[in-house]
Amino acid sequence: MKRLLQFFIFTAIVQLAYSQNGIESKLSPMLRRLVHLRDARERHAPVALMPRNHDVCAFVRAEGDAAAVLASHGCRELARVGGISIANIPSDRLTELAADPLVLRIEAERGKQITMDSTALHLNALPAYAGEGLPQAYTGKGVVMGIMDLGFDLTHPNFFDSTGTHYRIRRLWDQLSRDTLESAFFVGRDYTTQADLLQLGCSYDGRTQTHGTHTAGIAAGSGFNSPYRGMAFESDLCLVANATSNNAALIPEELMYRYTYATDALGFKYIFDYAQSVGKPCVISFSEGGIQDFFGYDQLYYQMLDSLVGPGRIIVSSAGNTGHIKTYFHKAADTPSMGTFMYNSTDHVGAFLKSCDAFTIRTVVYSEHPDTFCISTQQVLEAEDSSFVDTLLVGDVPYVFYVDAYPSCYNPQEMVYDMVVWSFGQVGRDRAVSIELLGNADVEFYRSSGYLTRNNLNPQLDAGISYCNINSPSSAPGVICVGATSYRTHFYNYLGQLHVYNQGTNGQRGNYSSVGPTFDGRIKPDVMAPGTNIVSSYSSYYLENNPNANDIGSDVEHFQWNGRTYAWNSNAGTSMASPALGGAVALWLQANPLLTPEDVLSVFSRTCKHYDPTLTYPNNYYGYGEVDVYRGLLDILNITSVDGITQHQPMQVSIVPTSAGHLLLHFEQPPIAGFSVRLYTTAGTCVAEHRLAAGQTHYQVSTGGVGKGVYVVQVTTADAATTGSTLVRW
Repeated sequence: MKRLLQFFIFTAIVQLAYSQNGIESKLSPMLRRLVHLRDARERHAPVALMPRNHDVCAFVRAEGDAAAVLASHGCRELARVGGISIANIPSDRLTELAADPLVLRIEAERGKQITMDSTALHLNALPAYAGEGLPQAYTGKGVVMGIMDLGFDLTHPNFFDSTGTHYRIRRLWDQLSRDTLESAFFVGRDYTTQADLLQLGCSYDGRTQTHGTHTAGIAAGSGFNSPYRGMAFESDLCLVANATSNNAALIPEELMYRYTYATDALGFKYIFDYAQSVGKPCVISFSEGGIQDFFGYDQLYYQMLDSLVGPGRIIVSSAGNTGHIKTYFHKAADTPSMGTFMYNSTDHVGAFLKSCDAFTIRTVVYSEHPDTFCISTQQVLEAEDSSFVDTLLVGDVPYVFYVDAYPSCYNPQEMVYDMVVWSFGQVGRDRAVSIELLGNADVEFYRSSGYLTRNNLNPQLDAGISYCNINSPSSAPGVICVGATSYRTHFYNYLGQLHVYNQGTNGQRGNYSSVGPTFDGRIKPDVMAPGTNIVSSYSSYYLENNPNANDIGSDVEHFQWNGRTYAWNSNAGTSMASPALGGAVALWLQANPLLTPEDVLSVFSRTCKHYDPTLTYPNNYYGYGEVDVYRGLLDILNITSVDGITQHQPMQVSIVPTSAGHLLLHFEQPPIAGFSVRLYTTAGTCVAEHRLAAGQTHYQVSTGGVGKGVYVVQVTTADAATTGSTLVRW
């Protein structure tokens, strides 16, 4: 009986028609649902137990004085960038705000997750993260490395310098903090001094999450007595601890709608504003995301991100980890039927169905006797507000079918049918559920929730490939989207146990790394970076409170410092690739603080490494290829055109400038023949040249007393492994 009561409440909610189409068209789907819920509360007693009002953080585009328009409806402008406002809107004012003719659009969405492959067991960091492959002159010094993520351990020695004495986190906005007395922030509060940060110890979610501790370490960790140094290990760190579905349990229900994509945009702005206040360039790494859509609920979000980035202001974001699962299929008009089985660990599965033609959706729920439910697109279009809802009772268990139709925001000639199948428990697990498209129609199927699978109950329903599954906001034009590559295949944890996670070697794309194109047909990802089996810092607070968590088995080392037990942990996912790329961009910003996102993409096009030379680059698997930090630096410094300079670093030889103006060269093996060493300015002028004899491992080379600055050292030997160029600074 309780199940049926819940079912009828749900049905009443989804059946409510918000008939003022001109008003509703201004609202994103989440806001429309929120209005429907409020209407349901007024009409149905059981739903009246819900809180009467919510504050919603939303994007608003309005004509004229946006702040005044918002204030006239009891709303508050929190920020404005590029003609778009971020506002606090009481949910009971949504209808009247949308009815204002000066208000053009209101957006708010949630539903993002951290982009980490939680099933993966991982390996040690690549030598690049131990500093072995980085040009000596560029460490990220003078650059702000921004991280917006979950679960920061602010005390981890990885966020000091390598000696553990100089603290490098400059500030944190903890959006989940409950210490909000006298806070000027819409949610949470910030901490701006070393004393306050260390006294706080961890972000509000730091005892249940540790993802941000790991990603910040990859981007900018000092390594502290370990080989696990991050890319930009002398950069300044500015952190935002935000909210996703992973830490939603920590948010009171009445505050839930304050945490949306608009709140994330405030986080990006917070980091960029700090960097501007100290006069430094900034790159932000973001390892979270949600699905793209055809309604256009993130259009204002993307426009604001385009306005936030620019010279010395760059956002990089993880592609997502759905590259190994089916997310799409295309039924051609001459194919009468195509379909799949679907399941989820939650109470619903869903898909976007896009077509210019009429077709029928046939859903079968398999019990002792299969129950079939058919919906024609004509039925959906004829329903009030083109929102169709109906139910199928299988035994005593209801299955609710909800289909909403609207024109694609990318091509209004195409209709999109947003379909959700809802029930109790884990849909598709207790009873198999199939979804089949019928008719002489050309239809594209895009997974929105749940998983596509096959089932022997109907083996012919086995459609699906991995395609078009890049996360949002990585799909935004102004955001650099990062996929993950692989090098190592296994690692030993702190107990000496071998863990194998083989995603390929030598820069092969990790199978999990999401692929393009975007829903509007643009190539993504933009670039690749190592993301498989990467070792970085893990939270001591997480370890303390979750000693038996599965991911602790991937810790490669535990160590004591200042009375606490800290960890280095191996992990994988595009979550790890994004901060790796972010740290690389920080090195480039040190070389040129005015680089724009377009400049960075241009550098990728000229300098990236190509795992598969048979492919055309860019493509929807590798983008422009895997980032090459050193070649990128040479390109940015305009050194690539200088004759005599090799565009890769020498291996098996270290080159160190001394305070006395000499160069010290140390070879792992003595050169087998005579070799040359030349020193160039970044303008390409050769200022010193020496021919040295074979047979030694250590050499001291005079430079003739060059002045302070950055120089290029070219070593040319008979062995390709020890031939190359590197950057040094006096």
